[in-house]
Amino acid sequence: MSILDKAVVASIPLIPKRLVRFFADPYIAGERLSDAVDTVKLLNRQGIMATVDVLGESVTRPEETSAPFKRYLQVIKAIDEEKLDANISIKPTQMGLGLDPEFCFENYRKIISQLEKYDNFVRVDMEDSPYTTLTLDLHDKLKSTYAKVGVVIQAYMRRSMRDLEERLILAKANIRLCKGIYVEPQEIAYKDYGVVRRNYVRLLEKALKAGMYVGIATHDEMLIWEAYRIIEELQLSPEQYEFQMLLGVTEKLRTQIVKDGHRMRVYVPFGKDWYAYSTRRLKENPQVAGYVFKDIFNLNQS
Repeated sequence: MSILDKAVVASIPLIPKRLVRFFADPYIAGERLSDAVDTVKLLNRQGIMATVDVLGESVTRPEETSAPFKRYLQVIKAIDEEKLDANISIKPTQMGLGLDPEFCFENYRKIISQLEKYDNFVRVDMEDSPYTTLTLDLHDKLKSTYAKVGVVIQAYMRRSMRDLEERLILAKANIRLCKGIYVEPQEIAYKDYGVVRRNYVRLLEKALKAGMYVGIATHDEMLIWEAYRIIEELQLSPEQYEFQMLLGVTEKLRTQIVKDGHRMRVYVPFGKDWYAYSTRRLKENPQVAGYVFKDIFNLNQS
């Protein structure tokens, strides 16, 4: 990370929301459901699948789950009506996991009751460490009632290999494997970038050898190369895995993966709660913020 990138990231809390929105536009579809639908249609025309996410997390009162709950029902209906190649992802704390796990389960169960009508899939997103076990428990409980449920594991968490071996492989879970972006203490999370990469490859190889369906979620070309190697060695067909990326990130690499004959799914977030998501994305990808800053002031050289 350059000195400029570090400076831009450090200044994000001081930047007006309007300017943050300018930085963040590539990462979000928009505020309206129609924006998400248009984005997914464009991706589908490029041979790319999508997962739609209603932005928001960490509700503090049960009634705060009502609006995202209704919005997800609208998303499910729109996917069917518009014949989109897409599914949905939901953050557990958005549905009340931090308030009451049973309340959260009931919200997911009601959404799944609608999802079943269209035979579609839901990904239970993974958040920071206070919710890891609760999220895995939620996934297991939901999967016992509906098969098309998946979950996320994070390669920077020290516990992830144990979770994979002791829970997820046995459950034949559909997983999304990512590095992880939350700030966690060293006793529970790997801090060395190289170690996180190596653990990602170990987890991916273990899961694919076990016959699990894996969403290989990374923009790291080295990890993509390793995934190619494992896929070739195991002689997997494209129906046994998919690559996943965030909207607006490494689009040329995304296109190359599709050209190479692999399935690709892009995470399409939308909604009014774009600010927290956007600032987190910019902090995770500081080079983007720095590049845009230089572009605004004509400091980029062609």
